[in-house]
Amino acid sequence: MNFVHLHTHSHYSLLDGLAKIDDLISQAKRLGMTALALTDHGNLYGAVEFYKKAKKEGIKPILGVEAYLAPKSRLEKNPDEKYYHLTLLAKNNQGWKNLIQLVTKANLEGFYYKPRIDKELLRQHSQGLIAFSGCPSGEIPRFLAKGKKEEAREALNFYKEVFGENFYIEIWHQPKIKEMEEVIPLLVELAQKENVPLVATQDIHYIRKDDSFFHDILLAVQTGNRITDDDRLTLKAGEFFMRSPEEMAQGFSPWPQALENTVKIAESCNVEIPLGKTILPHFPIPEGETSFSFLKKLIDQRIKERYQEIAPEIKDRLEYELGVIEKTGFADYFLIVQDFVNWAKERKIVVGPGRGSAAGSLVSYILKITEVDPIKYNLLFERFLNPDRVQMPDIDLDFTDIRRDEVMGYLRQKYGEDHVAHIITFGTMASRASVRDAGRALGFSYGFCDQIAKLIPFNLKLDDALNQIEDFKKMYQENTDARKLVDAARHLEGVARHASVHACGIVISKEPLTEYLPLQFAPQDTNTIITQFEMYTIEDLGLLKIDLLGLKNLTIIEDTIRTVKDIQNITLDISKIPLDDPKTFKTLQAADTTGVFQLESSGVRRYLKELVPTELEDIVAMVSLYRPGPMELIPHYITRKQGKEKVVYLHSKLEPILSRTYGIGIYQEQMMQIARDLAGFTLSEADILRKAIGKKIKELLDQQKEKLTSGMIENGIDKETAEKIWELFPPFARYGFNRSHAVCYALIAYQTAYLKTHFPVEFMTAIFNADIGDVERAAFLVSEAKKMKVKVLPPDINQSYSVFVPEGNNIRFGLSAIKNVGSNIVDAIIEKRQKGGPFERFEDFLSRVTHKDLNKKSLESLIKAGVFDSLNIERSSLLANLDKILSFALGIRKNSNGSQSNLFGSHLNPAKLVLEKVPPPTKEEKLFWEKELLGFYISDHPLKKYEKMFEEKKVHPIGKVIEYIGSGKGTGSVRTGGIIATVKKIISKNQKPIVFAKIEDLSDTLEVVVFSDVLEKNPSIWEEKNIVVVQGKPSLRDNEPKIIVDQVIKLN
Repeated sequence: MNFVHLHTHSHYSLLDGLAKIDDLISQAKRLGMTALALTDHGNLYGAVEFYKKAKKEGIKPILGVEAYLAPKSRLEKNPDEKYYHLTLLAKNNQGWKNLIQLVTKANLEGFYYKPRIDKELLRQHSQGLIAFSGCPSGEIPRFLAKGKKEEAREALNFYKEVFGENFYIEIWHQPKIKEMEEVIPLLVELAQKENVPLVATQDIHYIRKDDSFFHDILLAVQTGNRITDDDRLTLKAGEFFMRSPEEMAQGFSPWPQALENTVKIAESCNVEIPLGKTILPHFPIPEGETSFSFLKKLIDQRIKERYQEIAPEIKDRLEYELGVIEKTGFADYFLIVQDFVNWAKERKIVVGPGRGSAAGSLVSYILKITEVDPIKYNLLFERFLNPDRVQMPDIDLDFTDIRRDEVMGYLRQKYGEDHVAHIITFGTMASRASVRDAGRALGFSYGFCDQIAKLIPFNLKLDDALNQIEDFKKMYQENTDARKLVDAARHLEGVARHASVHACGIVISKEPLTEYLPLQFAPQDTNTIITQFEMYTIEDLGLLKIDLLGLKNLTIIEDTIRTVKDIQNITLDISKIPLDDPKTFKTLQAADTTGVFQLESSGVRRYLKELVPTELEDIVAMVSLYRPGPMELIPHYITRKQGKEKVVYLHSKLEPILSRTYGIGIYQEQMMQIARDLAGFTLSEADILRKAIGKKIKELLDQQKEKLTSGMIENGIDKETAEKIWELFPPFARYGFNRSHAVCYALIAYQTAYLKTHFPVEFMTAIFNADIGDVERAAFLVSEAKKMKVKVLPPDINQSYSVFVPEGNNIRFGLSAIKNVGSNIVDAIIEKRQKGGPFERFEDFLSRVTHKDLNKKSLESLIKAGVFDSLNIERSSLLANLDKILSFALGIRKNSNGSQSNLFGSHLNPAKLVLEKVPPPTKEEKLFWEKELLGFYISDHPLKKYEKMFEEKKVHPIGKVIEYIGSGKGTGSVRTGGIIATVKKIISKNQKPIVFAKIEDLSDTLEVVVFSDVLEKNPSIWEEKNIVVVQGKPSLRDNEPKIIVDQVIKLN
């Protein structure tokens, strides 16, 4: 018996469907089916993925949706009448376009709990669609279940009128669910009376019968329940798996025509989605020009800004690149990108020098899309755009993170609101998360689930962990509960959990986006419209996808430049700073790199000191090598640069390619150059080699090995050497880095180092503001500023602004960085100060700042932070009289709602506030408040009085200890001390307590690890604010200096 499943949910029915697309297709194939429909709840998330994969496997894809239908208008929001279900399938391309329209309008116009269409939309967009009456939640089944036969008949007549012969009554076979079975005879009777055909469906939510238990766990994850809870969403009574045609024939034996109609419907559904064809928006160009001729004209105009003389090498490279761009038809792409990049630059929005392989293009450099000369830095165009493999080039761009939205706004204005959108992304359950989610649903304790989850390394799948991680495997084999939990987690792993907005991806289309794809609002954000297709699907559709990244370090650069202009009247062009500045290299050699892009971690600082960088090329190498894997090559790079290790080449032809990196293959471009110069590959062929190695597919690798070694032998290299050279290539999959990207990021690193060196106060101010609100980071930055002889001044009611600002050679703390003080009250303070001058007394402040957000919490925080100290009033006095002050402020606020003369009068002669006298706060109290609200001690430091004791006990400053451990030479035992800033206690897999504590002194902060044997001796020591001396073994695990504590003494 032939049969096709036409009502199927994948995991894109978020937390409702368990089945992944691949599994649905493979099961349909296994059951001998030739077609399959996908009808996810209210969305088309998986439609194109399903379409592609089904076609590849010889399964006919039928695209649909289980829509939510508003009982009346989609614009009405009645909590008692939320929605019905309705199954819709696309019969042809017009139907597919109408599905897109319906799903988009349901999301953008009809969203109320769910994205809802209504009958008005069905009338407008019914062409090319097949409709089923739906599951038991459909309009017709609902009416029949309630005994409302006339209403059911009226509803049916509406669908017949709209869809004609493309409307079917949907029936199912769920003998274990009484309510579902009771309505079937009524549906059949109605269908026969009204001459409407039947269609049999299964409402698939999972693959196999046994998956019902795991699907029930998924539903419990959705609702936040345990599976043992009563009165929760569950389908466990039914069977919602993919039945075979034989099982369907048995279940629907009274209605064989309902089965036959599934085949008839499948045969009538013929949607063709064009994939792989590029659809670029047209960039507006002057009359009489083509996109390509206009591109050439722009290059002719701008090349003189890049090169005073056009050398033959530049001319030849430019002609070659333009030839490839013309051949591939990507002129509009370059015109679009250069337009918005230059628009941003004209508005002083700092744009990164480049990102990824785009910096390998001379055209990009001349058009000012990138700021890195590919000729000077030996970057390859083919790494960016391969003429032998026509696919959309990928220009990723970095902008200041706080102004990225301005660029997005410009694109919407230029190309149309309905042509530009953010891109969706899906969060799937990773191995650890699936263990925790499944554990919650199964009712296991948090501690048990956490213990198991922590045995799994990040980014390792559960099956791989069972094969590779002995402790995890042992627990699985020996603990019944652990096995039950992990088996459940294996079924949840990889299932889509939620949708969100891609961090940087946007799409720009030629026609309105809904000609190609459905849209929706971003979750919890009705101001942001996103696609329902993720970025790989958008690439498959041939649409223009651009990554606009917001980079905090560019914001730091922009803020520094602006502040330098404001304070010193110096106009800086960051793209024109000297790249051989000796002072900047001194900063880098000293590893004084707090705030320096890519070079801030303690591990990279250690290598910088050893490397002693003398040119940008050293920074390019460090950015490339300081990653897991290639990090092991850094010592060799350093010793070879310093002449302490001999550089040996397998063949003399390798020297010109590898000499800049001292014989070490660091960059993917070097691999491509070796293939070109030694084996006669074109650079396009070399790029295909690079991609083949990255995929690690044995058949591809064998083909490339044969081609490469044969080419080298033909070029006079002996077979043994050729094979040794080939052995260099596979490790590139782990080690090789995109040189174009590395040069761009090294340039940002250098730029930040330059600004730090020459404009330290302005630079550190920008860093404080970039991390405003992060109290732990603020404490670290204060100690770094101190090393630079820059003092952070306390917040002050008459001197502070919202953010940190330079004040002479110091930095004034920003009011909005004080904990519990919101932006509204800060804005009100600054506005009143700018209009009426400084506050003279505390009563003056209360009289003028009458904002409703000046409440107990915000005022208490301002007082404790010392904001009013300059008004000669003690913090303790204000705190003791806080209720009286608030009553006084409330009275003023009420008066201020009166006449203008009252307001003016209260400012000239504010009422007198009489405060009860109390003793001034102790130094310790002040310090505690500062630490609590500012993140660090500002008026003093609690360790000051222990300095002599630390000297006597030979306690080394934390900064020096970090430097010692970070050098990699730390052995034996080290002693340091400070105040305990944070304490985190965990239970190890051996059920033993471990403490991770951060201790800080006047120089820095260091993490110490206390195992149970030391902890048990005196557990009460490990509390915040205790002052301790610790001694123990140095550790540099994960390149982060730590001390494993052997001994501890408490001093306070």
